[in-house]
Amino acid sequence: MRLGVNIDHVATIREVRGTNYPDPVEAAILAESAGADGITAHIRIDRRHINERDIMLLREVVKTHLNVEASFDKEIQNFLLEVKPDWVCFVPEREEELTTEGGLNLKAVSKDLERATTKLKDSGIMVTFFIEPEVKMIEIASNLGTCAIELNTGKYSENPIEKNYKKIEEAAQVGIARGLEVHAGHGLNLYNVGKIAMIEEISELNIGHAIIARAIIVGMERAVSEMKERMLFGE
Repeated sequence: MRLGVNIDHVATIREVRGTNYPDPVEAAILAESAGADGITAHIRIDRRHINERDIMLLREVVKTHLNVEASFDKEIQNFLLEVKPDWVCFVPEREEELTTEGGLNLKAVSKDLERATTKLKDSGIMVTFFIEPEVKMIEIASNLGTCAIELNTGKYSENPIEKNYKKIEEAAQVGIARGLEVHAGHGLNLYNVGKIAMIEEISELNIGHAIIARAIIVGMERAVSEMKERMLFGE
C-alpha cells in the first residue's frame, strides 16, 4: 500500500506569518527521501496555504507522483491542465471550512464533474473523486469516468467503531469490482491507520495533518517512517 504525504500544513505555517518559509517543496523532498510514495497538495480557491508557485515547483521536483486536490474552479482547472500533475483529486470546497468536511455529492455536480474529468484525462492526467464510502456514490463515480476513488475515512477516524470500518471495507470492495483504483484518507493518524491499512483493496492512503504535526516534534524522516511502519504492521 502506498503512502501519499499531504504537505498542505507546511504551507499553512508559512502563510500564518507571510514568510517564504517553511517551504512545502522542501518538505516534499524530505518526505520522499523518507519513503513517501507520493506527494499530495490541495490548491484552494482562497490560496490559504498551497499556491501556484508551490504546485509548479512540486511538479519539477517530485520523483514519485504528484496528486493535486482541487475544486472545479475554472482558473484552477486551467492551471492544472498546464502544469499536468500525475493525479488530480476532485474535492468539495467551502470557504468557511477548516478542512474538507465530506465527500463530493456526485448527484449535484455530475455535469461539471464529467466535463472536468474528460478534459483532465484527455490531457493525460489521472483523476480521483473524494467521496463518502457509499455504494451509490461509487456507482455514479464509475459512470462519470474517474480513474480512482478516494474514500473519506473521516467518520472512522473520529469514531473507529466496527460499523464505520465495515462501510470503508465494503466500499473498497465495490470500487475494485467496478474497475476503479481505491484510495482512502482524512483524519488518519498513527493510532487509527493500522486497521484501514489492512484492507487489501485500498492501494493508497493520503495522510497530511498527522504526519506534519508529528514531523514538528520528531522530524519529517521519522514521522513518515513511523506512519509507513504502522501501515505495514497494523495495529
